[in-house]
Amino acid sequence: EVQLQASGGGLVQAGGSLRLSCTTSGFTFDGYTIGWVRQAPGKEREGVSCITTRDGSTYYADPVKGRFTISKDNAENTVYLQMNSLKPEDTAVYYCVADPSPLRCTYYRLRYGMDYWAKGTLVTVSS
Repeated sequence: EVQLQASGGGLVQAGGSLRLSCTTSGFTFDGYTIGWVRQAPGKEREGVSCITTRDGSTYYADPVKGRFTISKDNAENTVYLQMNSLKPEDTAVYYCVADPSPLRCTYYRLRYGMDYWAKGTLVTVSS
């Protein structure tokens, strides 16, 4: 059974940093695409970033480019999202998502093509 567990959310002031973790189990980590989708209050879900576990290729949505970094630890079956220079508009519930395909991650795949979703972790950025 595929299981994803997201953690690391919290309250931080604008300009601060947080690191989200997505711990996975129940599947062969290599060969998947794993990423993060967020949903702010009253807004639609938004793809944030994703990484292919086989070759480490990444995708970032424009609003987070240069501030967020996604990485993976194949030995720990975990994907991380380092979020720096946080802004109030980054406030959202962040969901870890996964799809059993090693193909290059794109916004469309991230937003609409992920088969597995973890419970979200709340990130609140105060101004």
